[in-house]
Parts: sequence; C-alpha cells; structure tokens
Amino acid sequence: MRVVEIAGGAGPAEALTVAQRPDPVAGPGHIRIRVRAAGINRPDILQRLGRYPAPPGVSDILGLEVAGEVDQVGDGVSRWSPGDKVCALLGGGGYADYALVDARHVLPVPADMDLVQAAALPETVCTVFANVFEAGALGAGETLLIHGATSGIGVTAIQMAKAAGARVIATSRGAEKAEAAGRLGADLSLDAGAGGMEAAIAAFGGADVVLDMVGADYAVLNQAALKLFGRWVVIATQSGSMAQIDLARLMMRRIVLTGSTLRPRPADEKARLIAAVEATAWPWVASGAVRPPVEATFPLEQASVAHLRLEAGGHIGKIVLTI
Repeated sequence: MRVVEIAGGAGPAEALTVAQRPDPVAGPGHIRIRVRAAGINRPDILQRLGRYPAPPGVSDILGLEVAGEVDQVGDGVSRWSPGDKVCALLGGGGYADYALVDARHVLPVPADMDLVQAAALPETVCTVFANVFEAGALGAGETLLIHGATSGIGVTAIQMAKAAGARVIATSRGAEKAEAAGRLGADLSLDAGAGGMEAAIAAFGGADVVLDMVGADYAVLNQAALKLFGRWVVIATQSGSMAQIDLARLMMRRIVLTGSTLRPRPADEKARLIAAVEATAWPWVASGAVRPPVEATFPLEQASVAHLRLEAGGHIGKIVLTI
C-alpha cells in the first residue's frame, strides 16, 4: 500500500514523501479500512517536526482520523462488515491506502454524508466532546468562549455547542475569520486583532467555559472572562505554555483549570469516549447540525502542500487528504 513517510524521521513539510509498505492485516478486535479520506490535524505537524512522537505500539504513519469502507474484519468483531462506510479515530496510520483500527473506535457515516466530510469528524468531535462537554461540563443556556474559532476544532466546537443549546463567543484573527465564525453560529464573534476583547466579553455576560487553544497569551483574558464556577480547558499552547495565573482570582471565582490530550489515552478509554460521542453528539451530526466546513482537499501525494496550508493559518475549517 501507499503511505506517507517522514524522510529522516522529522523535518519540514517537504520531508513528507509517498512510499510503499505491506498491506496491514486486521487482527482480533480490529478492522481494516480502505481509506478514502484522512483529516489533517495540528498534532500531525508536531509529529512531523519530531515534537509529538507516536505512542508505543502505534503506527509511525501520520493521521489521526479517516473515513472509508470496512475492508477486512478481525476475529471477535461483530458490529462491522466489509463494505460498511465508517469513520474512525486513530492513534496513527491515517495517511495510507489502508488503516487498522480498534473496532470500538469506529463510527458509522451518516447516509447523506460524503467520505471527505466524514474524515473531518472523528478527531475533532471527540476532542470537543471530551473537553467541552465532559471536562468543561458545558450545559444548555451556558456560554462557551472559543479561541481559535475558525480552526478545525473551533468550527466543530461552535456547532456542537449550539446544538447543545449553549451560547458561543468566538475569537479569531482577522475580520474575514470573525465573519465566518458568526456565519457558523457564534453569538458574538470577535476579531482578536481589533482589540477590546475583554470589554466585549464582559458586556456579553462573560463565559462559563473557555476552550483554549492559544495558551499563554490569553491566560489573563480567560481569567477575566470566566464567571463564578467557570471552567477553563486548555487543549493547545500555540503561544506558549508558561502563563500568568492569578491564583487568588481562581480561588475567589472558584474557577477550575484543566486540560487534556486525546492521542495517548488507553484503548478502553477511547472506546468509552467513542460510545459517549455516538450516543450524545452523533445525532447532531446525523441531523446536519454539526457539519464542520472543509476548507480544502489534497491528494495523498500532496500531503506536504496540505501541511503547508495548515501551518499558514489562513484556513477556515478542516483540511483533508483524499486517497
């Protein structure tokens, strides 16, 4: 099968090259997917740069989410059959013609959804669900503040929060992105480059939950924005991980500061998360309420170009490889 490898083990986008490897075989409890599309995520870039290695026992091939058809079923798998259209959460291995996955980490593709759109869902929906709805405990009528709101995670978080009956404050850089976040459903969409965000958020009533992909630069803003009993959930630190935190403010407002990663979680925990997503969030996907936009697609051979597009930061929504 064709796979995308990183020449030298780590490097710039140009290090991504197409190579040949033996077709994988589905073992007990696993299925093999004939991959038709693979979502691209920032952890892929970090891995390519040598800063986010694959966990032990996981494929070194990039790619954390795919969509395609079930091609092979291992012993002990009863839910899935060859030909089923599915999307899946992977620990790695998505940038390839075939991918192996624990059968418990797989979701059905809704009948009216194409596989490119489906490939944009598993990593992002699971990340948002685990952090906004589980760790952040966002409820109907509450307000979610999202930084980086036009990223793949951000656009998904807007739609999922609205589907759950919450209000959304979105921040992003540039008027075009702010307008896009508003079109996706944000109740208040702010251009981070225009200034005045703290005052605007306060005038809106503040936030119950913050989904923070920026890190250090927004730490002071987050503490000002959060209401009593607020929850601040960090999932990335693009501006740095060393932040200024007023512990007295956290104490007085009873703010909870937490964060998580998804990829290193044990297989059983991912299976639990997938089951929770299917029960609660997948009906939003099936109804069309959650359909994050796909900014661009690139063939497998242009994985390097796709990485450059994501790194440039001008995208709105997801970037997907077609295979």
